[in-house]
Amino acid sequence: MKNTSKSIITGALAGFANGFFGAGGGMFLVPLFVRWLKLDEKKAFATSVAVIFPLSAVSLIIYYFKGDVDIGSVWPILLGGLAGGIIAGKVFCKVRVTFLRRIFGLLIIYGAIKAVFLL
Repeated sequence: MKNTSKSIITGALAGFANGFFGAGGGMFLVPLFVRWLKLDEKKAFATSVAVIFPLSAVSLIIYYFKGDVDIGSVWPILLGGLAGGIIAGKVFCKVRVTFLRRIFGLLIIYGAIKAVFLL
């Protein structure tokens, strides 16, 4: 990623989505990393995770100080998320890019359907 201004704009879009919607920055990052910043697709997925973590931490701090976070209910979800993240990290290097692209697309479609129909 050599183009600093494009990288800053990409990060700003992801940060806005993450802060505004509570998640979703990766939906901006992966396509922008691949098409706009010319990153390899596997690197784009992995780099997206690396970027989303600090963005989520910033959003968490803001929401926490506004009183919008129920810390007590976070722990079981966090433990499950850690387990899922470890498993996904180990499987990731063995998965073809085509499969990643399709799964990512299906997740975006699923999220869109849920958002539009409020399921």
